[in-house]
Amino acid sequence: MSDNLHDESHRMQNRSTKEILMQQRAHVFWFYGLSGSGKSTLATALEKKLTMQGFKTKILDGDNIRGGLNSDLGFSDADRSENIRRIAHVARLFQEAGLVTICSFITPKRELRQLVHEVVGEGNVDFVYTKASYETCAERDVHGLYAKAKAGKLKQFTGKDSAFEEPGEGDADWVIDTDRLSEQDAMMLLHRRMVDIIEFPSAITL
Repeated sequence: MSDNLHDESHRMQNRSTKEILMQQRAHVFWFYGLSGSGKSTLATALEKKLTMQGFKTKILDGDNIRGGLNSDLGFSDADRSENIRRIAHVARLFQEAGLVTICSFITPKRELRQLVHEVVGEGNVDFVYTKASYETCAERDVHGLYAKAKAGKLKQFTGKDSAFEEPGEGDADWVIDTDRLSEQDAMMLLHRRMVDIIEFPSAITL
């Protein structure tokens, strides 16, 4: 860190105080998977359901971030890593503000998921892998990206030109098979697990 930078976080209201005031546990849920695997659909549906229950949430999604904060980045390996690094720091800031933060990004490499884990911190993030085959995602082709990739109009496309690494043996990620589960069943399963983590003991007050 530069000698000209001075961290003032010790003078700010801490996360524990924010959690008590909001009556929820701050946490990051990081959805990842191929384009069209259902990660954004599930993330937005869950955010809506949690918000309607009174939880304070923030969602971060790939297209929105790429169009604003990270509009200067391309899709090289170095740019993909920087994209995820920045987002992880933003997610950590939202978490420190006491929010339940739901992220939806392809995050194709295990080393990128490890980077998120290191930035957000041990015990502060759960990864949700929305598993779907390339063929299924190509059939869905919600945004027409697979058709463009097939026609050679989209380079470095994840799953075709650029590799996607599934979670390794022993990884603690939640795996949601959207080839097999309906959107409703997947959402119900995830919702129960998320609420177990973010629900706050009502007896704790300032």
